[in-house]
Amino acid sequence: MSTDTGRPPRLVIDPSDYAAVYAIGDVHGCLDALLELEDMIREDAQSIEGRKLIVMLGDYVDRGPKSAAVLYHLTASPPSGFERVSLRGNHDDAFLAFLDGDPAGDWVLDHGAETTLASYGVEIDGFTLPAGRFALREAIRNAVPSSHLAFLRSLPVLLTMGTDVFAHAGLKPGRPLSEQTDDDLMWIRRSFLDLGPGLPVRVFHGHTPMREAHVGPDRVSLDTHCYRSGRLTAARVLAGDVTILSVG
Repeated sequence: MSTDTGRPPRLVIDPSDYAAVYAIGDVHGCLDALLELEDMIREDAQSIEGRKLIVMLGDYVDRGPKSAAVLYHLTASPPSGFERVSLRGNHDDAFLAFLDGDPAGDWVLDHGAETTLASYGVEIDGFTLPAGRFALREAIRNAVPSSHLAFLRSLPVLLTMGTDVFAHAGLKPGRPLSEQTDDDLMWIRRSFLDLGPGLPVRVFHGHTPMREAHVGPDRVSLDTHCYRSGRLTAARVLAGDVTILSVG
């Protein structure tokens, strides 16, 4: 794990620690779909002996209707019989930046934050922007529980398990893992989709919406546009093999 002050953590887990890993794509406030998918995962895992891990691939807030409820859910205990790692998505990172007063966080106001704010009881229409941005920030700061802030600050940007790598957006092609920037891991899109990781790894990611999950030898894409399609998707990794589970 990174120990640099102020930087998001990066995790390394021995793949032999877990019999099965389930990676879940972008939730974007779709709590009902997440609960349904967790039920499917629990049923799927009943016959699997050993420790089991759920990896959330980020983007818990914005666009969908229940961002606050999703964060309440993820700050509670994981489903019975599972451990859980929640990674940081670009929307989670930008929402935290907005709360911290970083001007870069204002990006969320144009990319779905109105539903996040409304889920905390703050209606963006009640503020005149851009002049009212400070007042809006203060209102949402007062509405977001400290446990949610602590959770957002704790989110890692990278999980490595042997040759399987989990990141919200992907990797800068050909750049060693130690040299990947936080922005690469949370925001990259076109070059990664076109070229793949360019490393001897398999990357599980979300970030770029697709109609169906993509499973390839070097990347597995799991963002199926839940807030629009109603479909939330996970990948089960068992003995190196990938199986797709989906609801909606």
